[in-house]
Amino acid sequence: MSPTSVPSKDLKAGTAPRKPGRTGRAGHRSPLVRFLVRRVLTALLLAVGITLVTFVLTNLVPGDPVSANLGQQALGDPAIVAQWRAEHGLDKPLPEQYLLHLKGVVQGDLGMSQQSHRPVLDDLAEFVPATLELAGVAILISLVSGVAFGVIAALRRDRLSDHLLRVLSLIGISVPTFWLALMAFYVFFYRLQITPGSGRIDPSMSPPPHVTGLYTIDSALSGQWDVFSSAVGHLLTPALVLALYTIGLLTRFTRSAVLEVLGQDYVRAARAKGLPPRVILLRYVLRSALVPIITVAGLAFGSLLSGTVLVEAIFAWPGVGQYAYKSATTLDLPAVMGVGLVVGGVYLVINLIVDVLYGVIDPRVRLQ
Repeated sequence: MSPTSVPSKDLKAGTAPRKPGRTGRAGHRSPLVRFLVRRVLTALLLAVGITLVTFVLTNLVPGDPVSANLGQQALGDPAIVAQWRAEHGLDKPLPEQYLLHLKGVVQGDLGMSQQSHRPVLDDLAEFVPATLELAGVAILISLVSGVAFGVIAALRRDRLSDHLLRVLSLIGISVPTFWLALMAFYVFFYRLQITPGSGRIDPSMSPPPHVTGLYTIDSALSGQWDVFSSAVGHLLTPALVLALYTIGLLTRFTRSAVLEVLGQDYVRAARAKGLPPRVILLRYVLRSALVPIITVAGLAFGSLLSGTVLVEAIFAWPGVGQYAYKSATTLDLPAVMGVGLVVGGVYLVINLIVDVLYGVIDPRVRLQ
């Protein structure tokens, strides 16, 4: 057979030979699609598990929500107690209560708050954006500072700057966040008076028109730059307080990951070829070191969203942490379960994003 001849089975079928490359491209797309489908299906199963865990843990909390929400006179009337239990579905067996709860979650109904007498979803829509804004700025500061400090410490290993950054990162990890928040509020606001007080904006200002619930974005969209300036000023101090721990964590993880990559053979080969240090750092070192950094950053963002209770209390920040605390102290079960779903959902979404980024950064992950 000559090099240009076509196999007889292709001629009999009346079809042209396949062009090279199509199968390869489809093969490259297929693992990615399968990878994404697996991750989404796993996330859906975990979402159902989150609803079950939050429901069980909430109902295991000691105390009676009837006693926490009704006065002494009403508690003495069995008819009022029975009516209250029936209104809030507490007179049904726990499996039936869970199925009703799951049905409500699917329909976007998290029940009525026994504390505010409003739908829990409306309460969360009011409080979650404040915490999201605070945690978002904190994680942005942490990523920029922590990764930069970690890279500098790795490139200047065992030098003075490396030792100094390692000590600072250790301090950031060790200092309790609530103590740091108290000191920052006392020193910068009360003593030096260089930072604004508590809240999201100055008391004399009105909130910007609601679009996203984030005061910085809403005020910028409406052109209220005085409100924007006030919102940024009120946001920076608590965000820096929250970011200090994550900066220390990211600095240490980034330094360790970069040092590990710097010792690889392909980095030595790139240096031997005479590539510029900037190209080696960006294309070889940071790309390979991103996987552990993304993992830590994702978990840190979830922790910031769910662990801002004390910082919000000190700075009077009207976020989901304050709402969760008040709901827990009054045994507001629908609100507590709603907060639990939000926190679990945040971790679920972040883990899904991190998994997808793994597949984008390292194609080998798609085949696992």
